[in-house]
This record gives sequence, C-alpha cells and structure tokens, in this order.
Amino acid sequence: MNDIPRRAVTRTAKLATLPLGFAGRTALGFGKRTIGRPAEAVALEVQRRTAEQLFAVLGELKGGAMKVGQLLSIFEAGLPEEVAGPFRASLTRLQESAPPMPAATTHKVLAEWLGDDWRDYFDAFDDRPAAAASIGQVHKAVWHDGRTVAVKVQYPGAAQALMSDFNQISRLSRLFTPLFPGVEVKPVVADLKRRLEKELDYVDEARAQTAFHDAYADDPDFVVPAVVAQAGNVLITEWLDGTPLAKVIADGPQDRRDRAGLLLFRFLLSGPARCEMIHIDPHPGNFRLLDDGRLGVLDFGGAAHVPAELQWSIGRLLRIGTLGDPDEIVDGLRAEGFLSPDAEVDPEEVADLVGPHAAPFAVERFRYSREWMREQTARGFGLAADMRPGSLARQFRLPPQYLAVSRALSGCGGVLCQLEAEGAYRAEAERWLPGFADDGGPDLDDRTEATA
Repeated sequence: MNDIPRRAVTRTAKLATLPLGFAGRTALGFGKRTIGRPAEAVALEVQRRTAEQLFAVLGELKGGAMKVGQLLSIFEAGLPEEVAGPFRASLTRLQESAPPMPAATTHKVLAEWLGDDWRDYFDAFDDRPAAAASIGQVHKAVWHDGRTVAVKVQYPGAAQALMSDFNQISRLSRLFTPLFPGVEVKPVVADLKRRLEKELDYVDEARAQTAFHDAYADDPDFVVPAVVAQAGNVLITEWLDGTPLAKVIADGPQDRRDRAGLLLFRFLLSGPARCEMIHIDPHPGNFRLLDDGRLGVLDFGGAAHVPAELQWSIGRLLRIGTLGDPDEIVDGLRAEGFLSPDAEVDPEEVADLVGPHAAPFAVERFRYSREWMREQTARGFGLAADMRPGSLARQFRLPPQYLAVSRALSGCGGVLCQLEAEGAYRAEAERWLPGFADDGGPDLDDRTEATA
C-alpha cells in the first residue's frame, strides 16, 4: 500500500464490499436455516463472519474507517462471549497495527515538513514503522542529541480520506447492527468525525501532550513522553518502551491487570485536576505498562478541556448515583441537562438504569468484568429499543459539555472490563473528583499526590 487510499472511488469500492458480503452471509444463513440449523447458531455465524470482514476492511482503509473499528474494539467486552471470543485477537491486531506506507512515501512527508536535509536532524532513522495508527504511523529514530524518539508521520491524503470515510460509513451504519444491535451508529460516527478532524492537527496534539507532560513530570505512576519537535504533519516525541496494554489484556497475570486498570482509571480522573484536560482515546494501543510499574501514555490528539465547574458536576452526579435515591438522581440529571425540565419519568426506572453504572464507586473495591459489561450493554440496548412516546429513551439526552468526558470514561470502562481489573475505584473518585466526597461548590484542592 503506497499511502492512505485517497480516491473516493477506490475507498468507496472497498467499503462497498461490506454490504455485498453481508448480503451474501445473510443468504447463506437463510439457506442453512432451510436445512434445519437452529436460527441462533446461524445468527452467530453471520455475526462472526460480518465481524471478520468488517475489521479486515476497516484496518486496510486506515483513516476514519479504522478509527471506527478501534472504537468498536474497545466495546467488545459488551458482546456475548460466544461472539466476542473468536475475533478478539483480530480486534487486538487492529488496535496495534495497520498496513504500513512505503519508506519513500515517509521520506517525502519528512522532506515536505522538515526540509530536504531532514536526515541531519537524526543520528539514525528506522524506515520500518514501529506502529501504524488510524491517521499516521510511527518510526523509531535517534535524535541528533542522542535521545531515542518516536517520529509520527501523518498519511498523505488523510484529511481527504477522512471525509470520504465518514460519509460512506454513515450510509452503511446498518452493517454494524449484527455486532451491536440497538446502538445508533450515526451519532457515534458524527462525533468521531469531529474528533478526527481535531486529531489531524499535530500542532494541537503537541500543545496538549506538552501540557500533560508538564503536569505529570517526575510522577511515580505515569510517564508522558516529552515533545521534541513538531512541524506540519510530523510530530516527534521521546520514545517510550513497555508492554502494550493489549498484551496485558491478552495474557497478563492478574496483578499486572489490576495495576494497569487502576492506573488507567487514575490517569483519566486526575488529568482534569492537574491540567484541566482529559485523554479521550483510551483504547489499549495508547498505553504501555513499564517494567517499573508505571503507566506510559501516548496519543494526545483527542484531549479535551474539562474546567473546574464541570469536574465538580461530574463528581456530584457520581455521588448521587451511589446514594441510590431515585428522586435525587432525577433532580441531579435535570440540573445537568440529561433530562429536560418538563420530562415526565419514573424515578425508580431512572434509578434502575443509572444505579448499576455507579456500582464501582459504591463499594471499597470493585472488579470490572466482561459479564458486568454485558449486563450494562443489554440494559442500554433495552432502553434504546423502546422509542415509544414518553419512554425513558426519548427523555434522555447527552449535554454537549459531557460528550468528551462520557466518551473517555465509557471507553475506560470497556478496557477495565477487558482487563477484568479489580481495584479501589471509589478512593480514586474521592481523591480526584471534587464533588464526589461532599456536596459543596466547585473547589479544586491539592490532589496531585497519587495514592498507591
């Protein structure tokens, strides 16, 4: 592959293989039903084959299409085990790799932004990509001062391909139904489109990464690589070794899984308190568990601003959820805009929906699990499926100021369930969320010392 497929006709043709393949599998399923195979078994086979083709095509296309695949891979913990199991390895590969672009194309991008003498900046440069992500790939190199660095190079044509991808995927959103029945994919794709437009801006990413690096300098639990240089579609940062979180998920011992899960959660909650920002792309490819037990964090293209007032509101809502008082839960949701002021809802029904999501913070220790995630996913599907006038689904909304935080925390929850991690998550909420421990007004105290 020379670079990201840019021509709309080429990318559309690849995406078009998805509905054709789905139609073929559906016909195959119908044929098997006629010879006596159980409907449930046929449905699982169709679902499995759809997943295999879906992730293969998304991974090849990179860009916006691959990012959708990465999002789905985070939530595989919510799928039925008999479906999630067969293609879990494929999801992990999608998170960690993609077909590379040739060295000549990489050199062309480096020359465009660093100058024809770009090699003078490096003592060594490995033409083989160390990692390939959704909109760029990373090369390992040695900077002229001796530091080992990661050179992130954006794929040529990534911006143009992005728009084409999302237009096509929006039209083909029904193809995701076999994997996640009940999920409204179009709003998710639209939000991803806005996020990727931001991620294409390496100037913004460098600024965000520098803010996190400064906030976590010399931290005993986290490592955020420093930005070494940035120019156009090239971003150079310090190199970070360590075990990819995807490998910890696949075969890590329980103590390392618990450690990784607690640190991931701590990093997401502490970011707003330390630098008023949150990392909103918590898929496993963006994290490394170092040999000394620290968590290394990569890819800050999607970081979002979280002001002090919003931090307090999040903590207050979470505290209300743990208390379990139906009327207080409804009042809190109304105050923050999750329910319209005139919405007529059953408080008990609302509490039944919200309460389980607050369960990890209602006890001293909690174990996230795939089974727990599947229960929450099924409950959400049930809500989404009931679109009768006056139903709870029609009353709920997600306020814009909560969109980034919701995406970060829900993605984190999916990864914690993949890790099957156990930890003192309530203590983390008490430490980092100012509205959780009490019902006072917004107040950020000194919470920068991490707990063990």
